[in-house]
Amino acid sequence: MPQPTTALASAFLTGFGITLGLIVAIGAQNAFVLRQGLRREHVGPVVVFCALADTLLVIVGVWTMGSLRTTLPALAPALTLGGAIFLFGYGLLALRRALKPHALLATQGAPEPASRARVLAQTAAFTLLNPHVYVDTVLLVGSVGAQEVGAARISFVTGTALASTAWFALLGIGARLLAPLFARPVAWRWLDALVGVMMLALGFLLLRQA
Repeated sequence: MPQPTTALASAFLTGFGITLGLIVAIGAQNAFVLRQGLRREHVGPVVVFCALADTLLVIVGVWTMGSLRTTLPALAPALTLGGAIFLFGYGLLALRRALKPHALLATQGAPEPASRARVLAQTAAFTLLNPHVYVDTVLLVGSVGAQEVGAARISFVTGTALASTAWFALLGIGARLLAPLFARPVAWRWLDALVGVMMLALGFLLLRQA
C-alpha cells in the first residue's frame, strides 16, 4: 500500500534536519573543506567524497538498525528513546555553545598545490578516522531512520544525503564568501542557537514516537 505523501515529506524533512543539525558543528572536517575552498583546490572531489561517505554510513546505519528492530522488536522503543535523549542533549549543548561561540578558522596552508590523490587521502582521514562520524551517522541517524519503513525510509535517507551535499557544497564552493562570516563568533552564535532549537524540536517529535 503506497504511503501518504505527508509521511514521505515528514521522513525527508526529519532526515534533512537531523543531518544538517549534526554536520554544522565546528570540526576538523568542516575546517578542511573550507580551507580547500579557499585554495580552490580539488573542491569538487572533496565535496563529493564527504557527501558520499556520510550518505553511505547513514545507509549502513539505517538498514543495520532496521534489521535489529526486526530481530529484536523490544529494542525499537529503547533506540527511539535513546535517540530522543541524545537529541535533547545535543540541542542543549548547541544552545550552550551559542553563549560562548567560537570561530571556524581555516588557514590556506602551504602555498604549493597538492595532488588530487593527496587531497582525497587527507579528506578520507578527516572523515573516516573521526569516531564521532560513526556515532552520528551509523548510530544516531541510523536509529532514527530505522523507525521509517518502505518508501519513507528511502525518503529519510534522501533527506540526509541532500543535507550533507548542500552543506559541504556551501562550505567548499562558497568558501570565499563564508570564510569572513564564519570567522566571526556572532555568526556561530546564531547558527548554534538555530541548531539547538531544531534538535530540541526533533527530540520532542522522537520522544512522542517512543
